Order: sequence, then C-alpha cells, then structure tokens
Amino acid sequence: MKLSIVVPVFNERGTLHEIIRRIKDAPVDRLEIVIVDDCSTDGTRELLKKEIEPLVEKVIYHDKNYGKGAALRSGFKEISGDCVIVQDADLEYDPADYPLLMTPILEGKADVVYGSRFSGIGPHRVLYFWHYVGNRFLTLLSNIFTNLNLTDMETCYKMFRREVIQSILIQENRFGFEPEVTAKVARKKCRIYEVGISYYGRTYEEGKKIGWKDGFRAIYVILKYGIFVRKS
Repeated sequence: MKLSIVVPVFNERGTLHEIIRRIKDAPVDRLEIVIVDDCSTDGTRELLKKEIEPLVEKVIYHDKNYGKGAALRSGFKEISGDCVIVQDADLEYDPADYPLLMTPILEGKADVVYGSRFSGIGPHRVLYFWHYVGNRFLTLLSNIFTNLNLTDMETCYKMFRREVIQSILIQENRFGFEPEVTAKVARKKCRIYEVGISYYGRTYEEGKKIGWKDGFRAIYVILKYGIFVRKS
C-alpha cells in the first residue's frame, strides 16, 4: 500500500529538514510526500526551492497565507497513494507511528483512522492544562453532533483512504478543518477507528500557532456542520 503524506507548512524553516528525514525513515514501504507552503515569510520557501524539492514528490506554493485547511485542500488534490495522512512540520507528531494508523486500513476494517494523543501508551510531553481542557471540550461537542466516541477530534494525525478524502469538499481554510472533516466523514458513514500515538507538543515560544481564537472558530464550525450545513 502506498501512503501519501501531505505536509502543510508555514514558517517552519527550522524543522523542515528534520521532519522530512523522519518521514523518510518511517517504517512504510512506499511513500509519497506532498508539501504545501502557505506563503511562508521566514525563509522556508527559499529552503524548499533550494534544498527540499529534490527530496520529495511535489511542493505546492500558495501566493498568500490562506491557512492549514486551504493548504490541505491543495495537497489532497495532488496525492496518488492508496491512503493519506496529514503531517504537521513542527515535530509534535512522530512518523514512526504511521504503521499504527495504517493497520486498521490494511486489514480492511477502516476508512479513516485518528491518532489519539489521549489514549496512547507512548511518550507525551506535559504542557498546557487549558489546552487539554479545550481539546476535551471540543471533542465532546463534536461527538454530540456526530454521534462518535472519539477521544481526540483535534488531532493532526488523521489517515484517510484516498477516495474518501477526495470525495469530501473541504471548505474551512484554517484549523476549522479538524471539526469539519470529522463531521463529514461521520455523515458519510465511514468506518472510523482510533489508535493511540505519542505526542511531543511545542510551547508558544517554540512556535506553536493555534490559539484561543481558533478554539472559538472550532465551536462555530462544529455547530455549522452539525446543524446547518448538511452537504459533504
């Protein structure tokens, strides 16, 4: 099975080489790496053009900063693998966990697999209490409308069969992608599994980008796609 990895990038010059190395070292036989640069301004774009492009299958450049959801929308259009996973470039998630997420799909049991930061036995960096509370609240709220029992709706590690994600119209441009795609795969009656993963969270000083405004947007998106918008 060929695995496509879509890497949305915005101002990650310091971690790009390392995340590509880790992806290539992942214990998966066939990989395809698609990077989407969301108009970085810290030298990331120049690094991609000079050094990273020869190492990966495709790099897409946005002409302005649209957000993570928009970057993923661009990347999903270009993949050719049997399944695809989202990989942030910030080193919070470990590509060594790919086989854990692939197993339910390889066994023909799942269409979508979420990597839960809260149910795994792997190492987890101890960080912000209120982020934990916020993630738990958003997951609960999402579960109310999707009738799922996920433990980590906001996780970056979401793996999809290619035909599933390419059949979904992603409308959210920023971090609202997470609750939107969750609502839509639930509505499509996809077989959804969850596996525990390791997690190495960043502080804001280290470059973490998601903030409280994104939390409020997530609430809006959950209500929007849970109540008002019923199309995929």
